[in-house]
Amino acid sequence: MRYFTCFVCAGMLVMPVFATPQVQVEVDGQRVAFPDAQPYIDPRNGRTMVPVRFIAESFGAAVQWDGAARQVTFNHQGQTMNLVVGQNYALVNGKMVRFDAPAVVRNDRTIVPLRFISEMFGARVGWLGERQLVVITTGSVREQKGTWIWDARTIDKQQDNILTFAADNRVTVFYLHIDRDVHAKTYQEFIRRANERGIQVEALAGRPQWALRDHQAHIHEWITWVKKYNASVDPSERFQGLHFDIEPYVLKEWKTENQRVIQQWMDNMRFIEKETRDMGLRITVDLPFWIYKSYIPDSRDYTLSAWLLEKTDRVVIMDYRNFALGANGMVVHGLPILKEAAVQGKEVVIAVETKPSKEGDHTTFYSLSVEAMEKELELAREAFSLYSSFAGFAIHDFQYWRALDKKGGMEQ
Repeated sequence: MRYFTCFVCAGMLVMPVFATPQVQVEVDGQRVAFPDAQPYIDPRNGRTMVPVRFIAESFGAAVQWDGAARQVTFNHQGQTMNLVVGQNYALVNGKMVRFDAPAVVRNDRTIVPLRFISEMFGARVGWLGERQLVVITTGSVREQKGTWIWDARTIDKQQDNILTFAADNRVTVFYLHIDRDVHAKTYQEFIRRANERGIQVEALAGRPQWALRDHQAHIHEWITWVKKYNASVDPSERFQGLHFDIEPYVLKEWKTENQRVIQQWMDNMRFIEKETRDMGLRITVDLPFWIYKSYIPDSRDYTLSAWLLEKTDRVVIMDYRNFALGANGMVVHGLPILKEAAVQGKEVVIAVETKPSKEGDHTTFYSLSVEAMEKELELAREAFSLYSSFAGFAIHDFQYWRALDKKGGMEQ
């Protein structure tokens, strides 16, 4: 029998006990409709109770009700689960699995504690208290692992080494900076070989000045190059996304003319949206974790990060800390944008740094080890996985990540 893993401890499933608005439920970013009986918080024990049929069916489970026995049977991925109303356990292929409150019937619907969902279907369950929203993630979306390649010339002479390292470290996407001096055939071969290994390649570009209106021509020129390249090669050799690393906050004008720069950045993002509309490519933008503290012009409640999420398919949060937990760790810094993305049904990748940083040793894994980095990422994963928007991690950048791995190997 395959045992389901619950990623949520019992305490985290206990919701506040007081008068609250109606509880909503999302599965993998999609709102679940309950036509009659609604989710609610049981005032006696603080448990969130949900009508099980509609959630189970959203997982692809077949549901049968036996009125005489007051029993619900679920068939899901080769397993049979039997649940009797009034009991706080279910039988999974004959094996008893307990949960923290009994099933009940309301409006002719079987209502179960939220823990049942995580225990029975191996789902991750999170609670956004400020929105009275239950966020359920089935794990059906493949977690990504990305890295930046800033020197495109390396994909020619070091191609085998790059692809071997990527395979060994479960890389799923390269953010490859475009150097137009590199021959198109080099890109073709690299992308084709990467795709054969299940690795996607996104075309990477951007500089701080790309946030200013008078640089729209440079943006247009780059997008046009990618369009022409993709149109001239086999589908297996095409870029699968456009990746923008603009970072206008390093401009001196960010401090002196902040609202003007933000407005022009927004104008250029609208321009990018228009220019890429017919390309069928995923649009990703790199953002610092603190950008949610900035607001769009003439607003104090519409964050710049929420607006940028609307204009893209995915954001990569530069969550540059070398520890997951604590007041200054990657979890507390990453959560605000993860929550915004969950509301919009968008994806967020959490990025960490491996190169030297002038901002302090706490911002990079440069002086640590790959093992230390993986340990912290696992701690972060446990927290981030509660949100349907979490799409994985990215390591900045490939060159320093590989050097960190080699250093660890020599020290063993």
